[in-house]
Amino acid sequence: MQIVIHNKENNKYYMPAVQDDVIWELNRKGTPGKFTFKLLKDTLLEFTEGDTVQANYDGTNFFYGYIFSKKRDKNSLVDVTAYDQLRYLKNKDIYIFLNIKAGDAIKRIADDFQLQTGTIADTEYVIPKYRGSNDTLIDIIQNLLDMTTQNVGKIYVLYDNFGKLTLSDVEDLKVNLLLDNEAAEDYSYESSIDKDTYNRIKLYYDNKDEGKRDVWLSVDSANIKRWGVLQMTKSVNPKKAINFAEMADTLLKSHNRVKRTLSIQNAFGNLKIRAGSMFYINLDFGDVKLTKPIIVESVKHKFSNNLHLMDLTVRGDVITG
Repeated sequence: MQIVIHNKENNKYYMPAVQDDVIWELNRKGTPGKFTFKLLKDTLLEFTEGDTVQANYDGTNFFYGYIFSKKRDKNSLVDVTAYDQLRYLKNKDIYIFLNIKAGDAIKRIADDFQLQTGTIADTEYVIPKYRGSNDTLIDIIQNLLDMTTQNVGKIYVLYDNFGKLTLSDVEDLKVNLLLDNEAAEDYSYESSIDKDTYNRIKLYYDNKDEGKRDVWLSVDSANIKRWGVLQMTKSVNPKKAINFAEMADTLLKSHNRVKRTLSIQNAFGNLKIRAGSMFYINLDFGDVKLTKPIIVESVKHKFSNNLHLMDLTVRGDVITG
């Protein structure tokens, strides 16, 4: 593990003596990448909030971010917390977008807040209208991406790729990796229909011009017989979408299933695995045996004594968590 701190004021670079564990945490939605480590402070090392940190493990650059906090004890050990560029998307602002793709909106926001961008995927769907009123930038962006997913069925992931905001289709984040019982120390698996499971979708719009309520339904009768009626009812706005019958079908496809959650502890580490990555699992849970692709919802990379392990929360196919 090699960590380099750049002091912007004196334009000096430092390679500190890092103590104990180094942790890199990533989530697919709504949270910046977080990098924490502990170092030994000496008389030569000078750094402060806002200085940059970059990290390299086994020859691979994997984190570039900014110091946001440091805590020192009497033994001159300093706990450092740094975040990647997504931290600056916690700023709030007001945006009104008309006839714009989510990817183009991201470029505009990044330019307004002086953020560096890398490859931004073409998100295809043109959003007719969106207004974010004093919301965090990351929530505005996620709302735009969720609207895109509802209308085209594709999942997009926003992340920081070593100092550049990047937007990718999850299909482009596949990693050639198979994780089985031998590659993970432990896992926790749960199945439930108690939360976020629906077999009937009802979308409605109160059409004041015609004095009536327009309704669109998408129903799975077989699962209603199996589970009883589990209905999602949602108001929609014609200015934000076009085909509501198709939207209802897409929502049913997404929610009409047993919610299964899977977390994996102490799997062998792989720096290609980030929140939004796809890879294969081969695990037997008793009620279901899976050899399926999954999507990483969150990952914690742990580096200690030249050992790289990771904790994962995943979803995909029957893992809906």
